[in-house]
Order: sequence, then C-alpha cells, then structure tokens
Amino acid sequence: MKRGLKILLGLCVIWALYWAVAAWGLRQSVAGWFQTQATRGWQVEVGEIAPAGTLGGFPWRHVTRIDLPALADPGTGAAWRAQWLELQSPAIWPGHQSLRFADGDQRLSYYDQTAVISTEGLQADLFLAPGLALELEELGLTSGTWRIGDGQQDMLSADDLDLRMVQGEAAEFYRIHAAAQAFRPGSGLRRLLRAAPELPQTFETLTLQADVTFDRPWDRSALEERRPQPRRIDLALLDARWGEMRLKVAGTLDVDAAGIPTGELALQVEAWAAFLDMAQDTGLISATARDQASRVVTLLARASGNPEDLDITLGFRGGYITIGPIPLGPAPRLILR
Repeated sequence: MKRGLKILLGLCVIWALYWAVAAWGLRQSVAGWFQTQATRGWQVEVGEIAPAGTLGGFPWRHVTRIDLPALADPGTGAAWRAQWLELQSPAIWPGHQSLRFADGDQRLSYYDQTAVISTEGLQADLFLAPGLALELEELGLTSGTWRIGDGQQDMLSADDLDLRMVQGEAAEFYRIHAAAQAFRPGSGLRRLLRAAPELPQTFETLTLQADVTFDRPWDRSALEERRPQPRRIDLALLDARWGEMRLKVAGTLDVDAAGIPTGELALQVEAWAAFLDMAQDTGLISATARDQASRVVTLLARASGNPEDLDITLGFRGGYITIGPIPLGPAPRLILR
C-alpha cells in the first residue's frame, strides 16, 4: 500500500514539474513571438503575459492571458488591438489551442479605415498539425451577439456566429461553413444599399457552404507574412433571405494571381427587380446596364413561368460579370488582405 502511494506521489510530482516547465515554455514562446514581430518591423504593444486565474489551468490545461495586445503590420497596413486575449490548451498537447477574447470592443484597422468589433463570448478553436509551421487543420469560430461598426453606429450585427473551416486531404484545401442568426445590416448600410423601408431589420436566412483551394496552407506565416489567397472556389450554397428578396447561389470560380475570378455561378433570385434596383442605386451597375439586364431577365423569368423569380447563370470572364453576352459591371477582386 505504501509503495503504491509512493509511486502515485512520484507520478504527481513528475506531472506537476512537467506542467510547470511546459507552462513556462508556452509563456516564453508567446513573449518571443511578439518580440520576433517587433524585430521584423511590426509595431507591437503588449501588457503582462501571465497564467490566467490562480493556477493557470493546473493540472489539466495551460491557460495564459495576454493583456492589452496590439499589433500593426506596416507592410499590409493591418492593425489589431484588444483588451485581452486568453490562450487555452490541453497540458498534454498544445496543438489544440482555444483563443478566448474579451467581451466588448476590438479594433481592426486597414490603413486609415478602422472597424470596431464588439462581441460576446467570442472564441476560436484551432487544431494545429505538429511542426514548426503550425499548419491549420481545423478552425471553429463561435460568438454570441456581435456588431461591426465605426464606434458610433453599427454596419453589421447578428445574434450569433458559427464558422467552421476544415482542411481536406490536400493541405491547401479547406471546407468552409458559416451561418449567422438574425443578421442585421445597420442603418448606414441600409442607406448605402438604398434599402426600402419595408424591408425587415434582420435576414431570415444567411448561410454559406463552400470548398476553397488556396495558393498555400493556412499556418503561422498567414499572420506573419501574407494571407493565403483563394485560387478555386466551389460554392455549394450561399442562401440569403431578406424580406421578399431571396438569393441562392452555387457554382465554381477560378481565381488568378490578380484576384480576378473566372467561371459561372447559378443564381436563383426571388423578387429580382428589387435586386437590380438596389444594384443600380448603389452604383454596382449603371442605369443603361440595369435596363439591358432588366429586359433580358424579364424574358428569362417569363420563360420559367414566374416573371418575379429568376433562375440564371452569371458569367465571370475578362474581369466582368455578365448575363449571357450582356456585361453587368466589373467583377470584384477576390484578395484577402
């Protein structure tokens, strides 16, 4: 009996020593990472890096809190600041990292444009492959109520967020699913979109399912150097319903090094005339293009048996979006900054 207790006590001491050394190494690695970015020319500010709580997750987890983190990359013009960030990982394997963010405001900037992001319960779960590159195998991002605005008024908000990104057999391939309940465009965005007053405050549906192949895997270099860029997008479904308007999109796009997409998207639209009005009001298409598109769409919609709804294919080629031979306007550049 005494021998068994001694063995158990010895194992507990060994585990406690391992936990303490691993916790110290983790904090040193975090501090070293911030220092490395500073030597690379980033603007870095960080407060205390210390165990969260009394024992920092002992004995089964490591929990490290970073106070007042702020990063700015002069090369991309991107900057981020938060009140605190908490890192959690199982003591036996640090490759599963959970990042918990402070409730309240974070600031994300791109040169002179700053977005204030307010969240409740924002958490990112990262499953990383073994190795120095820390290649991302799976990402889960969840949040309660969130808002994005300029600090005075909201541009976008929703009651929750669920984003999943899972790596496939090819390292550059990721399957992505995103959904948000009660998604709300703010008053400023409604004015920008020339949204009709009768449109409800929230989207009834907003979901995305897609397979995306990037030019490189997502790993630590995505933060330190540049973001991986999409090269092929297989859009299984984009479903958005806002009042009488409903949009369902599926298709495949290839994206070149300049971010210009080529391919086709199958588009199902309910109340298509309202979409064209909104596109013209916001300057996405000209009045001439709107009239041309309206005549073609009217014929197509009548052929399908319902003149108010539409099933068409949008073409992306030569840097433009087209319906058949009719150009609607320039295609967006698909570049992750």
